[in-house]
Order: sequence, then structure tokens, then C-alpha cells
Amino acid sequence: MSKKTILGKFALVLHSHLPYVIEHGVWPHGMDWLFEAASETYIPILKAMNRLIREGISPKVTIGITPVLVEQLKDKAFQDGFKVYLENKIKVSRDDKRQFEEWGDKHLLSIACMWEDFYNTILTLFKEDYKEDIVGAFKMLQDMGHIEIITSCATHGYLPLIGRDTAVQAQIKQGIQTYRRYFERDPKGIWLPECAYRPRYKWKSPIGGDDGVMRKGIEEFLSENKIEYFIIDSHLLKGGNAIGVYMDRFESLKKLWGQFEKEYKPRHEDVEKCPHEVYYVGSVEGKKPVAVFTRDPKTGMQVWSGEYGYPGDEWYLEFHKKRFPGGLRYWRVTGSKSDLADKSEYEPDRVSERIEENANHFKWLIKTTLKECNHTQGIVCAPFDAELFGHWWFEGPEWIYRVLRLIHDDPELELSTCGGHLDSQTKETVVVSLPEGSWGEGGFHWIWLNEWTMWTWKHVYEAEKEMERLARELNGTGDEKLETILKQAARELLLLESSDWQFLISTWSARDYAEIRVTGHYHDFKKLSDMAWRYSRDKRLNEGDWNFLASCQKRDSIFSDIDVGWFSKVEFPI
Repeated sequence: MSKKTILGKFALVLHSHLPYVIEHGVWPHGMDWLFEAASETYIPILKAMNRLIREGISPKVTIGITPVLVEQLKDKAFQDGFKVYLENKIKVSRDDKRQFEEWGDKHLLSIACMWEDFYNTILTLFKEDYKEDIVGAFKMLQDMGHIEIITSCATHGYLPLIGRDTAVQAQIKQGIQTYRRYFERDPKGIWLPECAYRPRYKWKSPIGGDDGVMRKGIEEFLSENKIEYFIIDSHLLKGGNAIGVYMDRFESLKKLWGQFEKEYKPRHEDVEKCPHEVYYVGSVEGKKPVAVFTRDPKTGMQVWSGEYGYPGDEWYLEFHKKRFPGGLRYWRVTGSKSDLADKSEYEPDRVSERIEENANHFKWLIKTTLKECNHTQGIVCAPFDAELFGHWWFEGPEWIYRVLRLIHDDPELELSTCGGHLDSQTKETVVVSLPEGSWGEGGFHWIWLNEWTMWTWKHVYEAEKEMERLARELNGTGDEKLETILKQAARELLLLESSDWQFLISTWSARDYAEIRVTGHYHDFKKLSDMAWRYSRDKRLNEGDWNFLASCQKRDSIFSDIDVGWFSKVEFPI
């Protein structure tokens, strides 16, 4: 039987992102985040996809790599530091081996050997197979037609809360430009940070101070820049309860949600709309509507949930419990409610059958979901944070491999990238209106905008307003030194706008670090702004000013092709 889409297609979407950490600390917050994600997520996912390709299976995964992550993975500081990190992990595993040998503990010794093999394999793949270029390895798979890479906003700015359309424009345009520079093509799709969307309306600042101003819908910026699709949560399409994706992983969010839950009223559910169909958004004359893929709630919760999702299986590796001093993990989940002290030792031999069972169940869930859908040629879109697989859920990359293989071998299913599915569409375009919201619990912005984070937005809005003024009045003079100052100010603003800072504050996972980063980028922007105005008046700055600029350039050396003009005015005004 030839492989046809009898029931429908499956699109796995992995969103890879980390905030900018180079030159901003190592441990416990900073570069080690990047090293952990590369060793536990990005390279294992590459390994899984290359394994499928060698077996004659094209994985057809849609992968989002944020521009700020691309810049970091291409940075020599990462490449050199990553090798040192892996060599240290290998040393730690060998130290643990010696200790367990002295104790006569054969079981823990076998796990230490597992870790030694794991990190040796990652180091070999990084140096020999991928030539120390993880981005290039993903690019090669896209060039061969096996995956699709999509872009995102420059620094993962939370678009509905960003205060000026010029700032939204800059986030999107820099994201597209960085993609073109590293992947040598135009992106078809974009991952909107936190799947957060805002339509056109008269917007008021959440911190007050204005009477409201008409703002363009996010899809208008995408259409103007030839982006063909983005991804939303199911409640934005059809109403009903917003499930959320982070609540199970962060206890502080449960407490914070209690302040907002009583005010949350889910929209009436529109049963006519199906999350397994492609819809379009955009009603502005002269602008092409943009397609939206919708997160399938059933498959999403089956993976995301810490209570009944696959990662909570008792036999999988426990994320939170680590052995001092090396930080390797030797325990299993045991139970979702188990205290760390009660965790049992990891048993690698028991894991394979659990992965196989979970993968088969997931394939069954996809087929059941498509059978329940009244439409033909449907698609189950399953978007996840890539770092869930491997980093949070150690067995995740192997689960991905088995799921994709099972789907490929099933004659009733077909693997597809989002862009590939969009290209195959022959149905009539159905344009819908979407409300404002995100994929956070409650479907709105409370994780990023609350009593703990309100002060950060005051800094962001002040800097955005000032950057627009700088770009309008000082950009384009032809003065190279002034241009250098303005570009660095723009970089500091983009870094200040990163949604990670509010998220880390709200989850308490790295609150002090996030607060330091917000105040640091704000301070640097303010000083650079002051320098720009002073230099524009008399073409002079003191030695300390130039040293400060050089320090900022060294520390925050991203987006070499940034265009200050993006911040001056919107390309297509309302």
C-alpha cells in the first residue's frame, strides 16, 4: 500500500530558545543553561533525526530556533566553553565511578558509566559530526528537505505587551534578518513568543499614562514581512478553557494564578472550529492573511502534564535530584508526589519498554484524535518547548525518535512540517478573527504582567519611547561613531525586552538573576542614550564613555546587522 494521508498528518513543532547569557554569568545562572540545553536537548534531537534519516525516514519536524539562540550557538565563546563543560562532565562521571567502585555499588557504578558514555558521545558528535556548529547541523537537515526551521522574534519579546509598534517591528524584522543570515533563505513560519497574539485595536498601556492609541495587529507585521504562518493555542481559535503549559513545573505559578483565577472567564467554545484545520487571520485590505496552526490540546497535555503526562512516568530519570558535588542524576521519578528523599535509584534497563509504550500510546492518541475530527486531510499540530525533551525529560529525544518512526510506518498517517502542509492545501481559505492571548494558564498575560513584574514594564516602555526618539532624530547622519552608539542602544533595548526576565521573576526559578539583567540592560541603554545625545551636540565624549561603549559591545555582541531605522517609524503605518 502506498503511503497516503488517509486519516491525516502529524506535525511535531519544537521551539528552541534561551535568553542571552554569554558574558552574563556561568553558574548557577548563565552559560551553564546554554551548555545544558546543547548537551541534553539540541544535540540529542539532532542525533535522533539523523538516526531516522540513516534508516530512510525523513523526520519532517518543524523546529524554531530563536535568533538570540542562533547567535549564541554560533559564538566562539559558546563553542570553546561547551567543550570544557563536556570534558568536566566526563571527569565528574569518572570521579563518581571511582567512588562507587570503592563502595562496591555496582548499580550506581553502571549509571556513572552511562553518564560517561553519554557525555563522550555528545562531545564526539559536537566536534566530529557537527564540526562545532549546531546551527549548521540543523541547517544541513533543512537544506536536505528533512526538517523546516522557523524563526521567532529577535530576543523573544512578548509582543502583546511591547509598548510601541516600532519596537514590535524591530523584534520581527531582526528575527527575519538573522534567519536569512544563518540559513540563507526566507523563513515561511514564525514562533510568536509564548504563542502570544494581539489583534488590531486601541491599545492602552497596562501601567497607565496614555489615553490609548490604535495599534496594528501582530498578523499585519507578519504579512508585511512575508511570513506565511504562526502557531496558536486552541483556546484562541475556539474558546473554552486555556490549559496552560507551565503550571505543573513551577509551584510559584500556582500561587500567582490564585490571584487571577477568580477573574478568569473562558470564552464560549465554538464547536464549529476545528484545531486540526488551517485557518487564516487578517482582514486589512491589501494585506495577505496569515495562516495559523493550532495546538492540539489532547496530545499537548499528554506530554506537558507533570501529573499524568509521559515525563512523570515512575521509571524515567528524576530531573530535580542531583548528586553532590558533580551534579549528575542517579534517581528516577518514582512517583509524581514523591519527596526527593524518597526517590529510588534509576534503572536504565526498565526505561526502553516505557518509552515504547508511551510512543505507541501517543500514536494511538493522534489517530483517535483525527478519527474524531469531521474534516478530511486534518493535521495534528503538537508544539512544545524543545528543552522539555532531554533537559527536563531525559528520555524525551528517544521518545521523539520512536514516535516519528511509528507514525512513518503507519499507512494511515503522514509526517509533515507546517510549511509542507500549508503548501499542499487546496481548500478554500477560511479567515477568522482571533482574540488577544497566549498559551499561558488562563490564556492571557498574567505570567508576564503581574505585581512582581510591573516595574520591569516601566523600564521597557521608557526605553522603547526613547529609542524611537533617538532613531527619528539622530539616525542616518552618516556619522559612524554616532551610528555605533545607536546600534548598541538598540541591542540593549532588544535584550531588555526579552520575555524571559518576567517569566523567571514570576516562577522564582532565577528571580535575582532576571532582576539584575533587567536593571542592567536598562541602565546600559540609558547611559548609551545620554552618550548619543551628548555626542550629537558637540561630537565629543570622554575616554570613560568610549570605554563603556566598548564594554557593552564586548558583553552584548549580538545582531551585527541591526538596523536602527526599524525603531524610527513603522514601515506600513495605519
